[in-house]
Amino acid sequence: MNAADLGLLVLRVIVGGVFAAHGAQKVFGWWGGPGMAGWTMAMGRMGLRPPRLWAMVSAGTELVGGLLFALGAVIPLVAPLLVAQSIVIIVRVHWPKGLWNKDGGYEFPLVLLGGSAAIVGTGPGGLSLDSAVGLAATDTIRAALLMPSRHSDRTVSTA
Repeated sequence: MNAADLGLLVLRVIVGGVFAAHGAQKVFGWWGGPGMAGWTMAMGRMGLRPPRLWAMVSAGTELVGGLLFALGAVIPLVAPLLVAQSIVIIVRVHWPKGLWNKDGGYEFPLVLLGGSAAIVGTGPGGLSLDSAVGLAATDTIRAALLMPSRHSDRTVSTA
């Protein structure tokens, strides 16, 4: 273990824990969250179709992805999903409100995006389940995962 591994562990646990908690709000209604029925309605108000499918995808990404991220498990799959989730959150909900969180802006999801993208770029570090089982993406793969797809604007149906 070195200082970098410890720093990556702290980053993963905090960012992953926050994602998982937000997912639990959506799935179970914990901590004042909407629960799945309320989250499905919110997805419909955001124009995502079919709303139930996207509610399950987004809540599952946050809950399960956040837990796996915190543990450093299957990071080459999970971290890019959390980056994508953060981008959708920013674009669909927070961007029009400006930067500052006090106004409902994108300040907070931007921090989650940054933490997730950092782990995409570095890998999970030595204090992770991926490291324990020998799962690692090459530098080329990690860099490619950070590059936006030229088709990314066609991934979510709003019709």
